[in-house]
Amino acid sequence: MEDADEVVDVSELDFSFRDEVASMPGGENIKRCFACGTCAAGCPITEVDEEYNCRRLIRKILLGMREEVLSSSVIWLCLECYRCYARCPQKVNFTDVMRILRYLAIKNHHIAPETLARVKDIDNFVQIVRRDLVRHGFQPLEGLTKKLQSMIAEKIEEKPKEKIAK
Repeated sequence: MEDADEVVDVSELDFSFRDEVASMPGGENIKRCFACGTCAAGCPITEVDEEYNCRRLIRKILLGMREEVLSSSVIWLCLECYRCYARCPQKVNFTDVMRILRYLAIKNHHIAPETLARVKDIDNFVQIVRRDLVRHGFQPLEGLTKKLQSMIAEKIEEKPKEKIAK
């Protein structure tokens, strides 16, 4: 969790960052955000990770905290479920903003291009596990525990070609 006493050095801010994000498809309404928190309140990732907060991320974009935002692993946590967009009273398309941030992180060499493929692979894996667990709730599946343990062990043993930035 972030330190509430964190000091922001104004000389390190990039005031063109918000305009860059706003100029890309999906980012047009980012300047409309008034930090109501509806995006964070409905986010499934915020429910399981206190470090992830849509509202905080938008504030950092609007303040021009380019380096901090683009080098953060937090931008790779979004599920792209569109709950934030569906609930936002200002229609800030945060899901598309996340795609923009990921694109900029790769373009500006904050992260290796392979990261996007790795995150998609992980998302697909998680959906398979979720599907099997949901189906198991309706009809017991023979050997599900062993299957899931094996799948998870295999996924953990895979060596990523690069590390996601901290």
